[in-house]
Amino acid sequence: MIDLHCHLLPGIDDGSNSLAMSLAMARLAVAEGITTTACTPHIYPNLFENEGSDIRRRVARLADQLHAADIPLKVTHGADIQIVPELVAGLRSGRLPTLNGSRYFLFEPPHVVVPLAFERLIDDSLAAGYVPVITHPERLGWLSEDTYGWFVNAVFEGAWIQLTADAVTGRFGKGARRWSERLLDDGLVHLLASDAHDDIHRPPRIGEGRRAAERWVGAAEAQRLVHDRPQAILDDRDPLGVAPPPALADTPEPAVGGSRLGRLMGRFFAPRTTGNRDLHRVLTMD
Repeated sequence: MIDLHCHLLPGIDDGSNSLAMSLAMARLAVAEGITTTACTPHIYPNLFENEGSDIRRRVARLADQLHAADIPLKVTHGADIQIVPELVAGLRSGRLPTLNGSRYFLFEPPHVVVPLAFERLIDDSLAAGYVPVITHPERLGWLSEDTYGWFVNAVFEGAWIQLTADAVTGRFGKGARRWSERLLDDGLVHLLASDAHDDIHRPPRIGEGRRAAERWVGAAEAQRLVHDRPQAILDDRDPLGVAPPPALADTPEPAVGGSRLGRLMGRFFAPRTTGNRDLHRVLTMD
């Protein structure tokens, strides 16, 4: 398995607070079956003012320390980037690092406040040639029936979605689990990741979440969530050449009333729902 969202770097954000903790987390990751971890510290204005060049230096140093400790975990760089107005400019300059230097980057919406520029920043990133990987939407305090369609639209426009493995298993509460299951059942999820922050309370744990996801998407798709698509990101593959999640697959489920596209269309084009022009355009175009 490959973990593309992990706060493994010591002393840089609210994740690992020491080299000892980072090494302990790395050992747990290896025991979990994780072969590669992206070190993705927060970049959060006025709180965690991290930059790409420093993150890359720290990852190279951690790789040496893992080797010295005989821990067979590969590490690469990235960041958990809080969405900001200068997002595209920061990506282009390298100040805001993408995952392993690819076109993909972690796009973190605020947890409590509804982001007014959410859709515009998605569009701007895609137009600039980047693929935003929206992190843990299932845990956002403002996710609701009214805003769920934002994530549907984003996926159909080309953004990717990453769930937290522990949210799928219920460790982040019933609400996060319910939204996780809905996103999986609607076929909108591209990745699972640990979003680990320490070695005790939020360790690098993915396997249990993968097994829980199988109930909604099957074993083959669950494997794509934790290996195939993460590897495609590390290889910087064109997203059009990567197996899409079920909602975007060329051949939807055969059952007319129970297909994922049928459920999405029924859910989003009911009279109570508004603001899904882009999804309607994608689903109804010839």
